[in-house]
Amino acid sequence: MPAAKSRPPAASPPRIPAPLARASHVDLVGVFFMLWGVLTILIGASTLALGVAAAALIDSATRAGGGFAAGVTAATFTTLAFMAGVWGGAHVVVGVSLRRLRHWSRLAALSLGAVDLLLLPYGTAVGAYALWVLLRDEAKRQFA
Repeated sequence: MPAAKSRPPAASPPRIPAPLARASHVDLVGVFFMLWGVLTILIGASTLALGVAAAALIDSATRAGGGFAAGVTAATFTTLAFMAGVWGGAHVVVGVSLRRLRHWSRLAALSLGAVDLLLLPYGTAVGAYALWVLLRDEAKRQFA
Protein backbone atom coordinates (compact mmCIF):
# COMPACT_ATOMS: atom_id res chain seq x y z
CA MET A 1 0.00 0.00 0.00
CA PRO A 2 1.46 3.38 -0.96
CA ALA A 3 2.27 5.80 1.83
CA ALA A 4 -0.16 8.69 2.16
CA LYS A 5 1.36 12.01 1.32
CA SER A 6 1.11 14.45 4.16
CA ARG A 7 0.22 18.04 3.46
CA PRO A 8 2.31 20.80 4.91
CA PRO A 9 0.48 22.82 7.55
CA ALA A 10 -1.37 25.86 6.24
CA ALA A 11 0.77 28.95 6.35
CA SER A 12 -0.38 31.55 8.83
CA PRO A 13 -0.67 35.13 7.60
CA PRO A 14 2.47 37.18 8.12
CA ARG A 15 2.53 39.35 11.22
CA ILE A 16 2.45 43.06 10.54
CA PRO A 17 4.77 45.18 12.68
CA ALA A 18 2.96 47.30 15.27
CA PRO A 19 3.49 50.72 13.62
CA LEU A 20 2.10 49.44 10.32
CA ALA A 21 -0.80 47.57 11.92
CA ARG A 22 -2.63 50.80 12.72
CA ALA A 23 -1.76 52.49 9.43
CA SER A 24 -4.72 54.27 7.99
CA HIS A 25 -5.60 57.02 5.57
CA VAL A 26 -5.38 59.53 8.42
CA ASP A 27 -1.77 58.49 9.05
CA LEU A 28 -1.01 58.89 5.36
CA VAL A 29 -2.54 62.37 5.34
CA GLY A 30 -0.29 63.20 8.30
CA VAL A 31 2.77 61.98 6.41
CA PHE A 32 1.76 63.94 3.30
CA PHE A 33 1.26 67.08 5.39
CA MET A 34 4.70 66.68 6.94
CA LEU A 35 6.34 66.15 3.52
CA TRP A 36 4.45 69.08 2.00
CA GLY A 37 5.48 71.23 4.96
CA VAL A 38 9.15 70.34 4.65
CA LEU A 39 9.10 71.04 0.91
CA THR A 40 7.40 74.39 1.53
CA ILE A 41 10.01 75.31 4.14
CA LEU A 42 12.76 74.45 1.63
CA ILE A 43 11.07 76.64 -0.97
CA GLY A 44 10.90 79.40 1.61
CA ALA A 45 14.61 79.04 2.34
CA SER A 46 15.49 79.31 -1.34
CA THR A 47 13.21 82.34 -1.69
CA LEU A 48 14.95 83.92 1.29
CA ALA A 49 18.25 83.41 -0.52
CA LEU A 50 16.81 85.33 -3.48
CA GLY A 51 15.73 88.09 -1.09
CA VAL A 52 19.23 88.32 0.36
CA ALA A 53 20.69 88.46 -3.15
CA ALA A 54 18.27 91.23 -4.11
CA ALA A 55 19.21 93.12 -0.95
CA ALA A 56 22.86 92.79 -1.89
CA LEU A 57 22.08 94.41 -5.23
CA ILE A 58 20.51 97.49 -3.62
CA ASP A 59 23.84 99.26 -3.25
CA SER A 60 24.92 98.70 -6.84
CA ALA A 61 21.42 99.37 -8.17
CA THR A 62 21.28 102.71 -6.33
CA ARG A 63 24.17 103.99 -8.44
CA ALA A 64 22.34 103.01 -11.63
CA GLY A 65 19.01 104.42 -10.46
CA GLY A 66 17.28 101.10 -9.68
CA GLY A 67 17.55 101.15 -5.91
CA PHE A 68 13.80 101.33 -5.41
CA ALA A 69 13.13 98.30 -7.63
CA ALA A 70 15.84 96.27 -5.89
CA GLY A 71 14.39 97.23 -2.50
CA VAL A 72 10.88 96.18 -3.51
CA THR A 73 12.22 92.91 -4.90
CA ALA A 74 14.17 92.18 -1.71
CA ALA A 75 11.15 92.99 0.47
CA THR A 76 8.85 90.85 -1.67
CA PHE A 77 11.14 87.82 -1.66
CA THR A 78 11.74 88.12 2.08
CA THR A 79 8.01 88.40 2.80
CA LEU A 80 7.21 85.40 0.59
CA ALA A 81 9.98 83.40 2.28
CA PHE A 82 8.55 84.21 5.71
CA MET A 83 5.05 83.22 4.58
CA ALA A 84 6.32 79.94 3.11
CA GLY A 85 8.17 79.13 6.33
CA VAL A 86 5.09 79.74 8.46
CA TRP A 87 2.86 77.80 6.04
CA GLY A 88 5.29 74.86 5.93
CA GLY A 89 5.73 74.89 9.71
CA ALA A 90 1.96 74.79 10.17
CA HIS A 91 1.76 71.74 7.90
CA VAL A 92 4.48 69.92 9.81
CA VAL A 93 2.83 70.62 13.18
CA VAL A 94 -0.61 69.57 11.92
CA GLY A 95 0.82 66.47 10.21
CA VAL A 96 2.48 65.28 13.42
CA SER A 97 -0.70 66.01 15.37
CA LEU A 98 -2.83 64.12 12.85
CA ARG A 99 -0.71 61.04 13.31
CA ARG A 100 -1.15 61.37 17.09
CA LEU A 101 -4.93 61.78 16.58
CA ARG A 102 -5.12 65.09 18.45
CA HIS A 103 -8.73 66.28 18.46
CA TRP A 104 -7.92 69.75 17.09
CA SER A 105 -5.73 68.53 14.23
CA ARG A 106 -8.63 67.32 12.08
CA LEU A 107 -10.15 70.78 11.83
CA ALA A 108 -6.75 72.39 11.30
CA ALA A 109 -5.93 69.90 8.53
CA LEU A 110 -9.29 70.53 6.86
CA SER A 111 -8.58 74.27 6.92
CA LEU A 112 -5.06 73.89 5.52
CA GLY A 113 -6.24 71.32 2.97
CA ALA A 114 -8.94 73.65 1.68
CA VAL A 115 -6.38 76.39 1.02
CA ASP A 116 -3.92 73.83 -0.42
CA LEU A 117 -6.43 73.17 -3.20
CA LEU A 118 -5.32 76.46 -4.75
CA LEU A 119 -1.62 75.50 -4.84
CA LEU A 120 -1.27 73.64 -8.13
CA PRO A 121 -0.39 70.82 -8.71
CA TYR A 122 0.88 69.14 -5.55
CA GLY A 123 -1.06 71.24 -3.08
CA THR A 124 -4.23 70.36 -4.96
CA ALA A 125 -3.49 66.66 -4.63
CA VAL A 126 -2.62 66.90 -0.93
CA GLY A 127 -5.63 69.10 -0.22
CA ALA A 128 -8.10 66.93 -2.12
CA TYR A 129 -6.86 63.76 -0.44
CA ALA A 130 -6.96 65.42 2.99
CA LEU A 131 -10.53 66.58 2.46
CA TRP A 132 -11.59 63.17 1.13
CA VAL A 133 -10.09 61.34 4.11
CA LEU A 134 -10.96 63.73 6.93
CA LEU A 135 -14.59 64.33 5.92
CA ARG A 136 -15.43 60.61 6.04
CA ASP A 137 -17.29 59.13 9.01
CA GLU A 138 -14.33 56.84 9.82
CA ALA A 139 -12.07 59.83 10.41
CA LYS A 140 -14.73 61.63 12.44
CA ARG A 141 -14.94 58.59 14.75
CA GLN A 142 -11.16 58.43 15.12
CA PHE A 143 -11.02 62.02 16.36
CA ALA A 144 -14.10 61.87 18.61
